[in-house]
Amino acid sequence: RRIFFGDPQIGGRYSALSNFGMIPAAIMGIDTTRFLAAAADMVRRCRAPKQVNPGVQLGEWLGNHAVEGRDKLTIIASPGIHDLGAWLEQLVAESTGKIGKGIIPVDREAPRPPDGYGNDRVFVYERLFSAPDLAQDAAMDALEAAGHPVYRISVADEYQLGAEFFRWEIATAVAGSVLGIHPFDQPDVEAAKIETRKLTSEYEAHGSLPAESLLKVDDPALGDKLAELLKSIGAGDYFAILGYIEMTAAHEAVLQGIRERVLSAKCCATCLGFGPRFLHSTGQAYKGGPNSGVFLQITADDARDVAIPGQKYSFGVVKAAQARGDLAVLAERGRRHLRVHLGSDVMAGLEKLASATAQALK
Repeated sequence: RRIFFGDPQIGGRYSALSNFGMIPAAIMGIDTTRFLAAAADMVRRCRAPKQVNPGVQLGEWLGNHAVEGRDKLTIIASPGIHDLGAWLEQLVAESTGKIGKGIIPVDREAPRPPDGYGNDRVFVYERLFSAPDLAQDAAMDALEAAGHPVYRISVADEYQLGAEFFRWEIATAVAGSVLGIHPFDQPDVEAAKIETRKLTSEYEAHGSLPAESLLKVDDPALGDKLAELLKSIGAGDYFAILGYIEMTAAHEAVLQGIRERVLSAKCCATCLGFGPRFLHSTGQAYKGGPNSGVFLQITADDARDVAIPGQKYSFGVVKAAQARGDLAVLAERGRRHLRVHLGSDVMAGLEKLASATAQALK
């Protein structure tokens, strides 16, 4: 066993090619020499003049479109590299979403016909050359033919992801420059942490979190509340589900169905994040970026909890405090939001919520 030290000056979202990213890659069995060779080639290419610099070209394209109102970055990636989108969500949202500006990344949203989108979108297609998806090819061709901005990137194989990491890190910094923001800080992540610490301190002092009034999934008022929230979605807005529930395929399938219904009915960009995971990624843009988000927060009772040694509060209490702290900052920033509590049977609660959402959209 060995200890590998990271460079504390490298922010987490820019650390994929540092020890933070590459030591786990080596443990996974990835050929890190080959992976880093692809990255090194991109480093060389990104030292070139901007006319032929892949990082600068992508960054200027993203930034200029965002300034013009196309600030929803829709990520389409081939199945073999589809998880690249989750990494890009954090890099782009946490870096650019602040002081009322930002680029909102949209990941894992199924492609639609061109008339199913508003004019606030750009599309980046990360196409795996060794295993492309023909349906994605056709969808991108149709979008481009209809006048939607499409940026195509050909990725030779999975090892070229090393190059993509560096391309996007440069592009994100350049886009931040175009937007006039600082791409290397995350002030609104700290705001949610402060609210969370207040609540955990309250638990330490009194043995419980402050009382709260919950809108439960079986509350008769749920339909009206959902309809009011969804009615507020207008042109240029986006809808985000903030799910403080276990991240499972079954849960995600139901939430993706809700996304699809909202997208179909409102023609708006949709996002899905599982908490508290998303707090260090899209959570920054949701609080600090443009006030164009409409948020549905979902909480539930924990099936089981785990104690934290030396503390009165448990991991479940910390998660509950994070959800409440997150919502408090959204409210303080004037974001449109609704929290729904599912209770102890999460799957049954999700199905009720999906049904209520479908009715609210009629």
